[in-house]
Amino acid sequence: MRFTLSASLAVLPVLAAALPHETHTSIPISKRSSLRNADGTVDVKALRRHLAAVESKIHRGNAAYERNRGHSLSVVPPATSRKREEGVDFDTGSSDIFLPAADCKTNCDGHVMYDTSKSSSSKPLDKPFTLKYGDGSNVSGKQFSDSVIISGLAGENQVIGAATEYSEGFSSKNFPPDGLMGMGYQSISEFDSPPLFQTLVEQKKVKEPVFAFKMAKEGSELTLGGLNSKLYKDDFTYAAVTKQAYWMVKMDSLSLGDKAVVESASSIIDTGTTLIIGEHDDVAKFYKDIEGAKDASDSLGPGIWTVPCKSIPELSLTFGGKSFPVSKETFNLGPAQEGSDECVGGVGHADVARVGWIVGDVFLQNVYTVFDLGKNQVGFASLA
Repeated sequence: MRFTLSASLAVLPVLAAALPHETHTSIPISKRSSLRNADGTVDVKALRRHLAAVESKIHRGNAAYERNRGHSLSVVPPATSRKREEGVDFDTGSSDIFLPAADCKTNCDGHVMYDTSKSSSSKPLDKPFTLKYGDGSNVSGKQFSDSVIISGLAGENQVIGAATEYSEGFSSKNFPPDGLMGMGYQSISEFDSPPLFQTLVEQKKVKEPVFAFKMAKEGSELTLGGLNSKLYKDDFTYAAVTKQAYWMVKMDSLSLGDKAVVESASSIIDTGTTLIIGEHDDVAKFYKDIEGAKDASDSLGPGIWTVPCKSIPELSLTFGGKSFPVSKETFNLGPAQEGSDECVGGVGHADVARVGWIVGDVFLQNVYTVFDLGKNQVGFASLA
């Protein structure tokens, strides 16, 4: 899921100090740009770009994992208006940080720049970087080491990409945040460098090696170094990380009503993705029992499916033996076009390189999610 947040004069945001009597740092975050037009219909072009970008991100992460670790990551067989300051997209589906450099001349207008010359701790690493995305977008520049500060927590000697070029997909109108902060594992880092949260843990800057997200249209929050007990209720249900690359866990099932459509599948818990995404055949199996469901790849774009607006299905995902429902509101992305009785479904397909399902915002808005780097597990609890 894409988010921005305010910042002070630091590389990354310094917004909120730890709350009194709390052992964590809470950071208010705001939802990224909507995939809906002003009239409530789905912004199909934006949805196409998003699906392509997710697909490319997974391929790029897989390639980085193979390069960094020497073997493949594939785990399943082939399927049959106010003043802005620095902000980043918090993405558990990637592991690097980049921001536009002060000398960026391409598509950086409207973004706050990272000026390495004004940072006394910045050191050039004499290494270029390029990140390419499936929608044709790319980011390129040079790598630096610097002290990166987020909400008062400083990660020393953190590798960060200073982008000298943003493609159109990262212009401010298409990408409201200034940059991106990856929160996956080092093994999928293009820089082969520890992600910032891992750096904070290793340098003992946080009390506990966990971070958590509440995702909602309003009142969203990222919590670093602990949990915010005000945001959830009941106990957590945990799923162990099966491979330390993405936050990859076993999904017991994906169900329609009481029927499990998919069972015992690998999944990636990804805050940088809006939909729930699987390979084509698996997604087709999911929609098979929904009367009126259509593969709209030819009419709307690759990977997009529609369902009758009057028949939004009851969907649930099961992790660690517990079923978590997905609200009809989050599953329904909106009408395919003005006046249409067909709505775009929150489950789509893409070539996700045989790593399983990508579980994004459509599910995550329904739970409080904790990413436990100490015990290598992901936990879910009901929202308070």
